[in-house]
Parts: sequence; structure tokens; C-alpha cells
Amino acid sequence: MPGKQDNERAGCDRASLYSEITCKIIAGLERGCLPWVQPWASRSASAPLALPENATTGRHYTGINVLILWSEGIRRGFPANRWLTFRQALALGGHVRRGERGVAIVYADRFIPKGKNGRRDGPDEEGAAIPFLKRFTVFNVAQCDSLPEDVAVSALSGSSLPIEPQVEALIRASRIDFRVGGDRAFYAPAHDFVQVPPHDAFYEPINWYRTALHELGHATGHPSRLNRDLSGVFGSKKYAFEELVAEISAAFCCSALRIAPTVRHADYIASWLELLREDDRAIFRAASRAGKAADWLLGRLGPAGQPAPSR
Repeated sequence: MPGKQDNERAGCDRASLYSEITCKIIAGLERGCLPWVQPWASRSASAPLALPENATTGRHYTGINVLILWSEGIRRGFPANRWLTFRQALALGGHVRRGERGVAIVYADRFIPKGKNGRRDGPDEEGAAIPFLKRFTVFNVAQCDSLPEDVAVSALSGSSLPIEPQVEALIRASRIDFRVGGDRAFYAPAHDFVQVPPHDAFYEPINWYRTALHELGHATGHPSRLNRDLSGVFGSKKYAFEELVAEISAAFCCSALRIAPTVRHADYIASWLELLREDDRAIFRAASRAGKAADWLLGRLGPAGQPAPSR
């Protein structure tokens, strides 16, 4: 059974991991390099526009791991967004090349300790839950040899359908009250509707779709959906946090629909930096909630990019 020293060491490791990843993201923000945008800010990016996935299971990575793998993939110039562990490469008959350095990603969860008789230690199960963070290492398929061809070759995930109809189908499928008009884009939590200016108000037409996905990201926080705290007023930390969630959610949706993500509110970078400097877990929470928001929206589309059948 773990002793007090073991628990303290685990706590320190977890704290240093939060700090390590947050510091990297802060350094990027200070340079103007946002990990949810930078991979496609340049046409020289070699990896296809997609969410990173495990090459063995085909499952997409989620939350903070998406930001980590996007950043590392573009920094090292990998041609694919497919990753696997050292053991997974061996199990497939391949191997990681000697001298290759992996990327540390994390697994986060909670556990509820039990008492001597197997009962919960506290009456409030949620309050008794203890978060834990575990680090493990993955390698890009480009760092491996002898993998099966269908694993080693970069597979373009996502739909090949035209972008515009997919976003419009997503808007309809979300059943969120979506209004076009006015001269500004916003989500009104009190009345639960999204408003975006007409298409011709945007210098680049694709920005209408990016903006729509950003505002829809906010709308997922309504109590009838994912029930996030939307009470922050402009200039507050709550407001900055929710903007961060919506920005990352829009980036996740954009990449899944093959739209190059961009920063809709570049002037918020200063508030995000302040938030992350004060709380080294904020980016983890924001990325997690953004992933849930994107999943909620994309889950309304069927596999062919059309509205999913009503449940």
C-alpha cells in the first residue's frame, strides 16, 4: 500500500507535469504561436489537417494531448498525425528507430479511495474523488520502421465532403437557435441563441464558418447541453476561460472538418497568458471542456457529414 512518501512524490510529479506543459504553452503564446492554430498557420505544414490519432486503435487523442501532439508534430515536421507507443510498434511487428525521441502525453482521471471495508471514505463521492495524472510516451509513425503499410502510411481521416455544406448541416443538426444578421457575432446565454453577421460581412468567406463554430462552442455550455459556467463578464477570468474553451473547441471542429483553424480573438491572448500564469491546470481544464464541446457538436453529424438520425 502506498505510503505517505509515495503519495507526496506522486503529488510532486503531477504538479511538475502540469507546470511543465503549461510553461510550454505559455512560451508559445508569448511568441504568438498558439498550439491549436500554429500547425496550419503556414502552408509549409506537412501533416494533413486532422486530429491526431492512435495508429493502432484508430482512436483520436483528446483534450490537452491534441495540443501537445499538434505542436510537436509541426515542430518536428512529421508528415502524419498518427502516433503509437513503443510496445504498440513492437506488437505490430515494427520498431521505433534507435535514437528517436518520443513525445510525453498524459492520461488524466479521478479515483475515489476506499476505506478498510471497501466503502467510500467520504459520504460525498464527488468531493472524495482524487485527480491523478500519468505520463506516457508516444512516437510518430514516421519515427518507426517495419510497420504494416496500412499503419505507416498517413491516412487522411475525416470527411472529404465540401466544407460549407458540412458546417451548415452541423448548425441544423445542433438544433441551437442560430440567427444571421447584425454586425457582430455572439452567443446570448440568457436567451440561448447564436447570432453571426451575414456571409458578405466577412472579408474571407471561410471566416464565417470559423466564427459560427466558435459561437456554437459557447452554446454547448448551456445548462440543457454541457452546463458550463457562462456567468463571466468581459474582462473577468471566467470570461477569458470560456473564450479559451470556445477557441479550442472551434479549432477541434475545424480540423475535423478540414478547415484550417485560426484565432478569432487575437486580443484575448494577454488574458489567456494571465490565466495560465496564475493556474497551471487551466489549460488542461479548458482543453478537456473544449474536447467535450467539439464532440457534442460533431456528434450531431452522421459519418457522411450529414445530420445524425434523431435518437
